[in-house]
Amino acid sequence: MDLELNEAFWDSRYQNNDIGWDLGEISKPIKSYINQLHDKNLKILIPGCGNSYEAEFLYKQGFKNTYVVDLSKTALDNLKKRVPSFPSSNLLHKDFFEIQMTFDLIIEQTFFCAINPNLRPKYVQKMHELLNNNGKLVGLLFNTPLNTEHPPFGGNKEEYLQYFKPYFDIEIMNEAYNSMETRRYKELFIKLVKR
Repeated sequence: MDLELNEAFWDSRYQNNDIGWDLGEISKPIKSYINQLHDKNLKILIPGCGNSYEAEFLYKQGFKNTYVVDLSKTALDNLKKRVPSFPSSNLLHKDFFEIQMTFDLIIEQTFFCAINPNLRPKYVQKMHELLNNNGKLVGLLFNTPLNTEHPPFGGNKEEYLQYFKPYFDIEIMNEAYNSMETRRYKELFIKLVKR
């Protein structure tokens, strides 16, 4: 794959509204998960956040320790426009792999499928590094082939288990029962606990 998935690539996608993966709202499976969280002090990261309706929902629910990271400044600006009170210090305009903080919870929503599939082992290692002891990686992974030359890149449960099992206890990795209609039968809901 020759495509360079860099800041210019992602920024142009957001500037041109070429973001077919964007639901325009928080996805139901993630919203359902967040609604059962009680500890508002959790330190949360959403990598490759895009327009990040998840961060908006978390912040408005009182999870003020929510951070987002994206290569695209346009995507981060979109979140700040919708939620002006979202702390600028929690908008990380950088490469996910350069983050040096730790978190209690990381929300996965279309980031895994956006990076070059060659980086998947590195993604899993970095997630493990970024999570505190017993930290959780929760969210959605596409359970369908999708594209090979450009994002979003798909995959399947068997492939994902090979990556995650050495680093995480797999609490849940099942077909999402409450996906949005356009993604029905195409998503796995995951809840993985750091070993």
